Amino acid sequence: MTLVRPLTGNKPKITLPKGTVDTQMHAYLPGFPSVEGGPGLPVGDLPTPDQYRQFMDWIGIDRVIVTQGNAHQFDNANLIACLEAFGQIAHGIASVDARTTEAELDALAGARVVGVRVMDLPGGAAGLDKLEEIDAIAYARGWMVAVQFDGSNILDHETKLSKIRSRWVLDHHGKFFCGVTPEGPQVAATRRLIDGGHCWFKFAGAYESSKSGAPDYTDVGAVARLLVAHAPERIVWGSNWPHNLARMQADYPDDAQLTDTVLSWLADDAARKRALVDNPEELFGLRPLEAT
Repeated sequence: MTLVRPLTGNKPKITLPKGTVDTQMHAYLPGFPSVEGGPGLPVGDLPTPDQYRQFMDWIGIDRVIVTQGNAHQFDNANLIACLEAFGQIAHGIASVDARTTEAELDALAGARVVGVRVMDLPGGAAGLDKLEEIDAIAYARGWMVAVQFDGSNILDHETKLSKIRSRWVLDHHGKFFCGVTPEGPQVAATRRLIDGGHCWFKFAGAYESSKSGAPDYTDVGAVARLLVAHAPERIVWGSNWPHNLARMQADYPDDAQLTDTVLSWLADDAARKRALVDNPEELFGLRPLEAT
């Protein structure tokens, strides 16, 4: 059965604030095949910028951060093409390392890339072993770093992570695959990293690490609520569209319901504006919407 990604439907019950930034999604265009070392392209119809614009209208999103997909490894050509297709509403997160030339970095900057990623999970282009060199590249350019790994092991990496000089975000609710509670040591380490002054925490893909499951993801939500209370100025949100890990229709989330669930972990409209507008502007170095 072909996977179909709904692009319209009943809107979320929670109205997203004007200027909302979706900080976690992927997009693809024809003509950019997957690269050896990464996974294949998403199943079903290719999730294109045009499709995502329909999704934006449905959910209520104004701006977007396009993250380089694992399928393309260090070949950022698809990312650049997607940023061109989106226009000024979009900025990008690329995959680079010490082998990336200054000319290539200049081209990425010219395409509105504002960050680079570390993806220390199967299929990722650059793991935590390259964190120092990637941070050096980002710091020199004023970019941020998106860091994703199995947060079960965050204590093993805390010292290294605490030395990141760039602004950086811990992706996907920390991806605590082991299952954690708000009182657990992994969450305590996350709080310490946030308190270090450079770290943000991203709400995205709750279904990827939740043990309690849909539709409420109560375990992920408990940690999320704690971190919002601890550091409301360090929370950002992403839709995780097009949900690349979904291989069958039954695995595909209800995006409106998912949006309502995750945004309910933010106490009120003021907290949502902070997490969806103000915080991502600071993390990604974006100008306010009225200034663009």
